[in-house]
Amino acid sequence: MAARVLVGVKRVIDYAVKIRVKPDNTGVVTDGVKHSMNPFCEIAVEEAVRLKENKLVKEVVAVSCGPQQVQETIRTALAMGADRGIHVEVSGKDYDSLGPLQVSKILAALAKKEEASLIILGKQAIDDDCNQTGQMTAALLDWPQGTFASEVAIEGDKLKVIREIDGGLETIKINLPAVVTADLRLNTPRYATLPNIMKAKKKKIANVKPAELGVDLTSRLEVLRVDEPPQRQAGVKSKRSSVHTSTGDLFMEVVPTSDSTPAVIPSAQLLLQAF
Repeated sequence: MAARVLVGVKRVIDYAVKIRVKPDNTGVVTDGVKHSMNPFCEIAVEEAVRLKENKLVKEVVAVSCGPQQVQETIRTALAMGADRGIHVEVSGKDYDSLGPLQVSKILAALAKKEEASLIILGKQAIDDDCNQTGQMTAALLDWPQGTFASEVAIEGDKLKVIREIDGGLETIKINLPAVVTADLRLNTPRYATLPNIMKAKKKKIANVKPAELGVDLTSRLEVLRVDEPPQRQAGVKSKRSSVHTSTGDLFMEVVPTSDSTPAVIPSAQLLLQAF
C-alpha cells in the first residue's frame, strides 16, 4: 500500500473568464477576476481520493504554491476528499516569476519531507500550458514517471499506467515511488457537497516557506512582454469550377490577388503529380 500521495493543485483564472492583457503588457489582469482550481488538478485530486477510497493509499495531501488566496484552492481539494493541505507561501515578484522548475523543486523537497510514495499532478495548467512540472519533478527525484495518464492502477509495489499518446494508448508498468500526470479522460471529478465543504474548514493546512525547504526561487526566465493574439482576418469567398481530365475531375480554385487579378490554382495539382 502506498503510504502517502501528494497532489499538486494550482489556482488559475477560471476557464470561463475572458483573459485581458494589462495596459503595460507586463502580464494579464488578475485583480477582481474569478479564480478556480486548474481543471487537470481537479482530475488529479479525484484520482488520489479514489485510490484512498479503494484502500490503496493511506493519506492524500494537497499542495499549492502562492499567496494567501491559494488556501481557497486547497480547501476545495480538502472538500473533495484530501486529508490535509500544505500551503507553500510565495508572493510578490517571486510569485509572478514562479515557473515549473521552481514548483518542481518545491514538490521534490516536500516529497522527501513527507515521505510520499506517489505524486499526482495535472498534466498541465490552463494558464501557461507548460506541461513540464510533472516531468521535472520526476527528474529531480530520480523517480519513474507516467505522464498523460488515462488509467492508473496500483499493483503491489508497481504502478500500471495507461498513457494517451499520438498513436493511441500505451500501457506501462513503473516502480513506486513515482510521479503521475493526469490527462482529461482519467476520471470525472466529483462536486464538493455542502457537508464536505463544512468538514474541509476543520482540516489542517500547514504553512511552509520555500526557504524552509531549501528551495531557491530565482527564475531563469524573463517575460519581455505579453500581447493579445492578433484579431482573425475576415474570410474571402472563392469560386470553384471543374475540368474533366483522364484522371478524373480537376478542381480549379479562383482566389483574389493583391493586384485584383484572379489567380487560378489547381487544388489537385499535387495529387496529379503523384500519378
